[in-house]
Amino acid sequence: MTDPARPPKTAPETRAEEDALLEGFLSVLAALDGGRRTVHVVLLRAGKEDGQTRHLEQRARAARVPVERVAPDVIDDLAGGRTHGGVLARVGPYRFAPLADLLAGPAVPFVAMIDGVEDPFNFGQSVRALYAAGATGLVLRPRNWLSAAGVVARASAGASELIPTGVAETASEAADFFRGHGLLVAGATDERGSRSVYEADLTRPLFLLIGGEKRGITRSFLDHADLKLRIPYGRPLAHSLGTGAAVAVLAFEVMRQRMAVSSSATTATKGVAR
Repeated sequence: MTDPARPPKTAPETRAEEDALLEGFLSVLAALDGGRRTVHVVLLRAGKEDGQTRHLEQRARAARVPVERVAPDVIDDLAGGRTHGGVLARVGPYRFAPLADLLAGPAVPFVAMIDGVEDPFNFGQSVRALYAAGATGLVLRPRNWLSAAGVVARASAGASELIPTGVAETASEAADFFRGHGLLVAGATDERGSRSVYEADLTRPLFLLIGGEKRGITRSFLDHADLKLRIPYGRPLAHSLGTGAAVAVLAFEVMRQRMAVSSSATTATKGVAR
């Protein structure tokens, strides 16, 4: 029997397998700022001169990353689409963090795991919502959509390069680890017995598993979860939200509750000071 507080076998720093090409200002800037990849070179379209481009060039040079000006057709040939804005970067493999690192920083962690999302764009949108709502960490399985780094970085507006991210072989392994560190383990589901996200107390240290639209969350995980959360709908026959939208609802409710607690504490402190 394993110690639940001990990191799973896959938790020590792990790397994604291959180099990648990131596209667009936000993605490339996030890679430079996030420090989770080696940025080999930044490619800028020749003749592109604006405030964002100058800022990116300065940021790259400060990080001692080579910057090359290339012809527009070179950018177009390398890029996967036409929304790159004349900015690309060749980057190394993503360096995943140990799970324990996802608990560093804020006193009340909010760690999420996305499992079973079958589209890199939806995955990127989900990561963007988690990052914007202040999630302290993200957990993925070893085989994940960060292999499609360009699409994910674009869809997440660079958030995939910024949010601390670790790896666990299974959701149950991750849950055991975080429960061993005092986090409440929750799963998103619409099954009977689940609790409305608006009625649950999400101000406590939280590990939240969110499944994909088709497969959802396994029965074994839900049977051992401390809390099962559902999103209530305004119409009885409404179809379930897509993963990206559901993640946004859940993550921002966590943020709303915690901001309310923080605001109340600040008001009470001011009252005592008077």
